[in-house]
Amino acid sequence: MAMLGGGDGMGGQFPLEQWFYEMPVCTRYWTTISVITSVLVQCHVITPFQLFYSYRSVFYKSQYWRLVSSFFYFGPLSLDLMFHVFFLQRYSRLLEENSGRSPAHFSWLLAYASVFLLAIAPLFEIAFLGSALSSTLVYIWSRKNPDTRLSFLGLLVFRAPFLPWVLMLFSLMLHSSVPKDEMCGVVVGHIWYFFDDVYPPLHGGQRPLDPPNWWLRMFQQNNAQEHIDTDTEHINREFAAAAAPEVR
Repeated sequence: MAMLGGGDGMGGQFPLEQWFYEMPVCTRYWTTISVITSVLVQCHVITPFQLFYSYRSVFYKSQYWRLVSSFFYFGPLSLDLMFHVFFLQRYSRLLEENSGRSPAHFSWLLAYASVFLLAIAPLFEIAFLGSALSSTLVYIWSRKNPDTRLSFLGLLVFRAPFLPWVLMLFSLMLHSSVPKDEMCGVVVGHIWYFFDDVYPPLHGGQRPLDPPNWWLRMFQQNNAQEHIDTDTEHINREFAAAAAPEVR
């Protein structure tokens, strides 16, 4: 729970609130929407039948929200949900923080993985894709950090590349079924890892899965607007401070 404490320049906030706002933007939204979705299902505001991905429902009945909603539901409020949310925010956050200041590269990774998973999900009859996408991120992180040593439940110590397989074994023991969604996530993650880390050194630095220029420009414009808004706010505060009467 060490991640919940500490921090610089965020005094006055509760540890949980500080931890929440320290998360990068993509991870923060994904984690928040996933928890809210489970709460809404638990309160019977919506049902899982409205959220799962079905090719026929999407493309024959025009229920296009299922292309997105299937990535945000991990099950009802339970210990299993906490387990999924923990690994989701942890490894999503680590990857997003390492992808640079702009969310362009990480959001492109999420878009690639989501489209790929939506394409293959009907072949394996996978209805909810959140675990598969989370597994993709866990696999990519584990391959990018091969020397990192991990401990699972304080019982098993291993190097990072074994993490996806340990999680799949744990899922198999917990649910008594083959985790097809996590296996698909590993396949999608391996394709990304190959073209992002293995392929470029062998082909003159070519990176076929890098985001296109129009995607990068979209986020650069957003960042530029945020800088303008921030600078304007600072200037307004300086004017306000200069105009305020001096208290003696």
